[in-house]
Amino acid sequence: METLEAPFSIRDLFGPIWRSSLVVALLLLAGAYVAEHFANLYELSYSLRPTSTYVGDVLLDNLPVVNLNLIIIEGAFFSIIAGVLFVLRRPRSVLFTLKALALFIAVRALFVSLTHVGIYPGNVDPGLGFFDGIYTYLNFQTGFFFSGHTGLPILMAFIFWKEPRARAVFLALSVVFGAVVLLAHIHYSIDVLAAPFMAYGIYTIARHLFRRDWELSQTAD
Repeated sequence: METLEAPFSIRDLFGPIWRSSLVVALLLLAGAYVAEHFANLYELSYSLRPTSTYVGDVLLDNLPVVNLNLIIIEGAFFSIIAGVLFVLRRPRSVLFTLKALALFIAVRALFVSLTHVGIYPGNVDPGLGFFDGIYTYLNFQTGFFFSGHTGLPILMAFIFWKEPRARAVFLALSVVFGAVVLLAHIHYSIDVLAAPFMAYGIYTIARHLFRRDWELSQTAD
């Protein structure tokens, strides 16, 4: 407990006590992204097959298609950068956040590889700009279930639930991103509506798997 209560900085993550946990977190994150990369490629190739068809959706069938790539792409990148800076200002939360994020990506990769439906007609594709290219290269738009745009901010809200302002911002981001991906028809409604439940389940599992890191994140910086 002395370690948890003592002053803590980013430098401590590279010290003898927490270095191994940081290495594990980075390895888990790298492995999760590799899994997501191949799961998304598999899902994309499957959804483009002639035998793969889209399914009806009460919301998408009645919503107009709106090009909101500025929010979906540039907004997502801005949010990621802001989120990284936010976490770095809370060094005690870095380890648990990295591991929870890795678990989120890995679980989503599993579901993406199991869920194969056709692309909904009229969905808005990324453009040809610089950020659009990075977005496409990182496979952010491939894979349907469940919505990463919606689920990731909620996961962050759970991690920083004790901070009312941060919690409100993350929840608001989730609502905004959920709405825009539906209006752009790049996700089915079930992908968006299931995301909060998936995020809570992943957060709960992460708390049990990485209890020491979670306990560190719950102490004040």
